[in-house]
Amino acid sequence: MKQKWGLLPAALVAAVALAGCGGSGGDSSGEEGTPANLTFAIASAVIGPKEEVAMFAVAKELGYFAEEKLTVETINTDGSVAALQAVATGSADVTAADTGSILGAVEKNVPVKAIGGLVQNWPWVMAVKPDSTLTGGTDLKGKKIGVISLASGSAPYARAYVAAAGLDPAKDVELLPVGVGAQAAAALNDGTVDLLALYTQAYAVIENAGTTLKYLNNPDAFVGIRSLSFAVGARGLDDKKDVYTRFLRAAYKAMLFSANNPEAAMRIGYQVFPQILAGKSVDEQLPNDVRSLQAWLKTATPATGEPKDFADWGAISEQEWTKTQAYTKEAGQITGDVALADVWEPGLLAGANQFDKAAVLDKAANYTK
Repeated sequence: MKQKWGLLPAALVAAVALAGCGGSGGDSSGEEGTPANLTFAIASAVIGPKEEVAMFAVAKELGYFAEEKLTVETINTDGSVAALQAVATGSADVTAADTGSILGAVEKNVPVKAIGGLVQNWPWVMAVKPDSTLTGGTDLKGKKIGVISLASGSAPYARAYVAAAGLDPAKDVELLPVGVGAQAAAALNDGTVDLLALYTQAYAVIENAGTTLKYLNNPDAFVGIRSLSFAVGARGLDDKKDVYTRFLRAAYKAMLFSANNPEAAMRIGYQVFPQILAGKSVDEQLPNDVRSLQAWLKTATPATGEPKDFADWGAISEQEWTKTQAYTKEAGQITGDVALADVWEPGLLAGANQFDKAAVLDKAANYTK
């Protein structure tokens, strides 16, 4: 059941091969500042307190996209592989996808390219029930691991964790899609799975709902691996660099705002995505969602320092790429080395970081609505 890019349906392969310069109306004229329409593919079927709030909702509601003459809409997909498929075939323009999945796509000649980092610190961790005797390693042999979906970054993380313990992910464990939130918690509590392989923000949601968890330590090999990165279609990228630079600038401004005032960001998230409330009142839902958003922001921003100190938004070092690529091999997402120039276009980041950080921080500190 392992999903690989090499196993794409024939119709999708054909669509990728025929896809032209991209999705929904990006700038193809090469003129700076030309108004453009973009579609952002959310690499999740569920809207929650993560990048769609901290990056998209804040940038949309506060006018950061509008200031860049961008109109940005969203679609939901079932994980990073599906989001990259959307970008590759032109049904979306940009996504924030698992970096390993981006490497896997490029190895299979799928026309996508990373243009900036998003989640800086490794967010994935294994969790079990408090009374579980599992501690990791060879304890996992014969166990069932709950992943979000086989198309999300959850599955390769689980495989890499198992492989790091000297086990065969294809034979020694079983991966079962359990989604997130109450569905994932129920699968763990009723014994459908023995442990979960989720990201920290997803666990915050589960714990906010009253489920107690115990976390297993990640091997040191996971330190320094990049998680989500922004990716776009590789074809026609040269003609759209100005548009994507403006998109990144708006996104990173929104991230800085959110890091400085996560409660305001969450309130903005409710305005753009009211379905997050699930019928509850803002006062009832806000404390838990703020904690969840803070958990996500902790992975997406520098591990040390205050928001006023954050700089070089989106940068990924060569060392981080090397470690991420090694992890991606271990996870089975790639079989060989992918040339950095084929997967990474960092040239947009200088322009993306050209904004008044003090003004963003001031707006966050004094935001009222």
